[in-house]
Amino acid sequence: MITEEVGKRIQDIRKSKGLSQEKLALNAGIDRTYLAGIESGKRNATIVSLEKIVIALGVEMKDIF
Repeated sequence: MITEEVGKRIQDIRKSKGLSQEKLALNAGIDRTYLAGIESGKRNATIVSLEKIVIALGVEMKDIF
């Protein structure tokens, strides 16, 4: 599913940058448990949340798809 693929990609980028879920969530202004749900593919992220995550990761939206 797309939610799992996007979540895995976010997780991979986060780990490659040496960020914890807590640090990324803080930088993105979202709840850590929400981020965990996105990364695991259990939560369907909104476009606004994805934009916050992308900005916090310092990548472009296309990089997570």
